[in-house]
Order: sequence, then structure tokens, then C-alpha cells
Amino acid sequence: MQNQTRIIIENVLPQLNGGSFAIKRIIGQKINVSADVFSDGHDVIECCVKFKHESEKNWQEVRMTPSHNDEWFATFDVNLQGQYTYFVEGWVDYALNWQHGTERKINDNQYVKSELLEGVEYIRAILDRVESYENEYLNRLIYYFTSESEYDNAVHETKSEELIRIFKKYPVRFLENKSNELQIYVDRKKALFSTWYEFFPRSASPEEGRHGTFKDCERLLPRVSEMGFDTLYFPPIHPIGEVNRKGKNNATNAEYGDVGSPWGIGSHHGGHKSTHPELGSIEDFKELVRKAQELGIEVAMDYALQAAPDHPYVKDFPQWFKWRPDGTVQYAENPPKKYQDIQPIYFESSDWKNLWKELLDVALFWIEECNIKIYRVDNPHTKPFYFWGWLITEIKKKHPDVLFLAEAFTRPKIMNELAKQGFSQSYTYFTWRNSKKELTDYVEELTQTEQKEFYRPNFWPNTPDINPFALQNGNESIHLQKYFLAATLSSNVGIYGPVFEYMVSTPMAPGKEEYLDSEKYQCYKWDWTLQNKLITLITKVNHLRKEQLSLQQTNNIVFCETNNEQVIAYYKYDDNKDNETLMVVSLDSHQTAKAMIKLPIDKIGQQHVDITDLITGNAYSWNNEWNYVELSPELPFHLFKIQK
Repeated sequence: MQNQTRIIIENVLPQLNGGSFAIKRIIGQKINVSADVFSDGHDVIECCVKFKHESEKNWQEVRMTPSHNDEWFATFDVNLQGQYTYFVEGWVDYALNWQHGTERKINDNQYVKSELLEGVEYIRAILDRVESYENEYLNRLIYYFTSESEYDNAVHETKSEELIRIFKKYPVRFLENKSNELQIYVDRKKALFSTWYEFFPRSASPEEGRHGTFKDCERLLPRVSEMGFDTLYFPPIHPIGEVNRKGKNNATNAEYGDVGSPWGIGSHHGGHKSTHPELGSIEDFKELVRKAQELGIEVAMDYALQAAPDHPYVKDFPQWFKWRPDGTVQYAENPPKKYQDIQPIYFESSDWKNLWKELLDVALFWIEECNIKIYRVDNPHTKPFYFWGWLITEIKKKHPDVLFLAEAFTRPKIMNELAKQGFSQSYTYFTWRNSKKELTDYVEELTQTEQKEFYRPNFWPNTPDINPFALQNGNESIHLQKYFLAATLSSNVGIYGPVFEYMVSTPMAPGKEEYLDSEKYQCYKWDWTLQNKLITLITKVNHLRKEQLSLQQTNNIVFCETNNEQVIAYYKYDDNKDNETLMVVSLDSHQTAKAMIKLPIDKIGQQHVDITDLITGNAYSWNNEWNYVELSPELPFHLFKIQK
């Protein structure tokens, strides 16, 4: 390939797969771009980052600053929601090259009259682009450079900062080169900072034995809001299949009155565009969503692409399911688990285009009919990656505020691919990370590697599907510890509410991470008026998250050295370092933990700090790099605000 450019541009960061996927940011965040930019020889080169929002016609530009070893850096802000494009451009800057070379000759006491005449050519090349006061200055330089009597003035001005500034401001880009165009998707702030609460609407009834309704859920909204949660997630609210319905504790055969699993979607009452009749009508649901919004809560719906055997799709669109040679349909399996009440969608169907369109219509229905802006997507890793990329893109075109949480606990590369395809947030392995090393290694992987550009973690200590061993029959201290870690390590956090806050954690059987008498298969009557220390501290932590900007992001985190493996400490700060916090957590739920903590003074910028524990209100002055802490199981954490 013949190409006259002399500029090489390599290692442009951040980027994903050479620009195949967009990196992720929220409105107001910064993009820190780096690149290796160099040329043959010793000429002066310049480079910049060009960027624009999809709604803009003209490129904006930020000049890059050189560092060591031909590395260049620049920063720009993204202030509009939606898609941005950016690239690095570099060029040989002959005007600056002339200025640099001439200055060196002058410093060597060489006579530079010929060089001054050459400089006139570079000045005249930009005269029609400069402002009036700059034009006046440059014309004076032309006079100096061409007049023998003004030689001393000419030599002086050749080295002036003003001339360098003007040449930088109005570059003549010669033999320029550019990198590939790269993408950024900018979401609203909730993509980065959210606090989720999950409960089953059918368990919202205040009366024993009565199925809960959307109206019952309305009664609980003030409680959810007062606890500091801003996202209320419901498992599927659609009609539940009656054929092969599951009984209590996942029994294959349901008894009379068993309500089944809400993930077995569809019956003669309707499918994915209908509500379960015992919960209420779509109008009732719309009213619930509206009242939640008045309290600052967004309702997140479950987007589960599967069907019960009696879902209308099975009769109307049999080609969307996989039929076996004996005429029966393949039900869902995750060996050794069997889901006889669920038939997976057959994405290899020859009628896949109509299938995709219908599934898009389902998502758009709830967005446009009920103002739903958040979906928790069930098992996205069992559906094609490119389907998700297409569906999310199509929805974002019309409704950019809509967010998607990927409920995928599977192999790392698969979870990463889903995030790259456009999921706004993702479940994580936090649920199973318990030791200091496990937590530190995992969070550093999320925040210090390429994952930080596309994978927004949402930390959940538990879910209806997962009763983790760490919590099974666990005491209050372990529940306090796990919630505090989730809520302060990650800016997105969630809990399967009443089960967690009432510390219900008996397993179905030894060695099983499933709940005994799981709410997935039966209604519960919860005492929603109950208060305990766990609820009180969850509430406290949630409200502190809303006040402390450093806790509203995930990536700015530094783990601190401690001399006790049962004590973990980490420092967080917002992008502008207007807010800095230090968290110290005991991982011992039975005994008092004592430790010395090493402050990251290189990040904080000073050794002496005044700190206030925002949980207790106690204040301390730390004057040393290493400082003593002591934590009891009754309150196993500190949340210090650093004041300088």
C-alpha cells in the first residue's frame, strides 16, 4: 500500500476490539485518551483527539500532550446521552518544526536571515484563519522578518511563546494520519449508580393466604423509598403456566393451590404482554409505576424470553420452539436441573426474523405502555449475543433512557461479551467472593483492567436463585458485612429484599445454594413492619451512598495494606477528588478484629488527615501513614469521610 504519510498511530486507548464495541460512560464523565504517536526522523509532530456526538455535524478537537516514549494523552468530557465517535489524528507540523530548528540555531549564535524568510511563508499560510489581534501581531512579525534593520526584533520574536501559541492554534496539517474511529455510548447516571430492591409482588399481601396484588405493592413503596432504594425489581408479573406447573420446593407435580414459578410465563390468560390476573390489570401496574416514580423509585421489569407449555406462542407460533422426534417439545434444562414448566425459545428457527421482531415488540410494549425504563434480563447467556446487540440498539434508538441488567452467572468471557453487546449493568461473582484476597483480586480485575471500560458491575449478596454458602444460617454480622462490602465496593448494588434483611438463609439441603421453601414456588407473608439493626444499617448506608460522590462510582478505588487478613480496607474518590472516603471492614463475623491500616498517602496527597466515621459520627485525626483500627462483630465496618 502506498501512503505518503509519515505518522504512525498505535495503541489508542480506550477501545474495545478495535472499535467493534463502544466503551461506556455516563453523562458528565471524562474520556482519558492515550496513544503512541511518532514519525521517522526528528521533525516536530502534533496530534489531537477529534470527537463528536451522533447529533452533531462538526468534530470537536482536543490537542494531545506528549509524555515519555512517544506516548500522548488528552481528556475530553461527554455531556450528551447517546453515541459518540472519536479518533486520534497526527501530523508533521512544519511551522513548529521551523520554529524549533530556528531557535536552536539562534541559541548557537548562527545567522538566520534565510530561516526568517522561510518563517514568513508559514505565517502567511495562516493569516486568513486568525483573529484580528493575532493578524496584527503576525503582520508585524512579517515586517520584522523581512527587514534587515529589524533583525534583533525578529530573532527575539522567533522564540516568543505567542508565536508558538498561534502556530499550535492554527496548525497546517501536513501528511496527517488518523486512527480508526472508535465508539462511546453515554448513558444516564443511573447506569452507574443505582440501589436495587427485589421482592415478589404476590408476597406483598398483608393477609395470610391471600395472593398479593399491585395495590398491595403500592402500600410498600414508602418503605422501599425510606430505606434508600431507587430501583424496585419484580420477578415476572405475567400469567403463570398451568401445564407442568411446579409445586413447592420445585416439586415436579403441583398440588392444588400451588402458585408456580413466575418464570414459567404464559397461560390461557395471556403471555408476555399480559399481567397475572391475581396481581391486577395493566392499568393497576401503570398506577404502581407512576406512584413509585413520585417517590424517586423506578420499577424494573423482568425480561425473560421463555414460555410455559400453555403460552399462546406455543400454539400460534410452534416454529419458535424446538420439537423432538416424538412430537413433544424440548423443555429447559441446566443439568442436573430440569425446568419442565419452561420451554426455551428456539433462536435457530427459520422464522427468526419474525421471532426477533416479536421479542422487540414485547420490550417496547412495556416501555411505551407503562413507562418502564429498566429491564433485568433473565439468563441472557442462553440466547444469541448478536440478538442482544440488535435488540438493545433498536430500543436505544427510540428510548435511550432504557437500561438493561444482565442476569448471567457463567463463564467470564461470556459475561464480558454480553456487556460489550450493550448491557448497561451486569451481575457478578461478588456473591462468592469472601476472603480479602478474593475480594481484592476480583475488584481490581473489574476496575484496573480493560473491563472497566465496558463492564458495570452490580453487586448482589443474594438472589432468589442463590442462597450462598457464606450466608447460610449466617448471623447478623455476616449479613452486615456482605451488604456493606457490596454497597461500597460497587456503585450498583442490590438485594433480594425481605429474605436478606430478615436473614432467612436455610438451605434446601447441605451443599446446595438454594433456599428451603423458596419463594420462587410459593407465596410468603412477610412482616413488612419489622425493624432490626440490619434494616437500620442498610438504610443508613444507602442514604450515605446518595451523599458521598466517591461511592457513586466504582473504578476510582485503591486497596490499602493491612496487617490482618481478616480486615480489608479501601480508599475511593470521585473523578474531581471533591469527595474521598475510606472503608474498613472486618471479615470475621464472630470475633473482634484489630489491624493497622496503611493510608495511600500518594493518592490522598498528604499524611495528616481528619476523618469522620459517617456511621457512628466519631471523628479522628490520623497523623501517621499506619493507623490502628478495631472492629467488633456488632458493627463490622467503618465508613470514614476524609477531610483535609
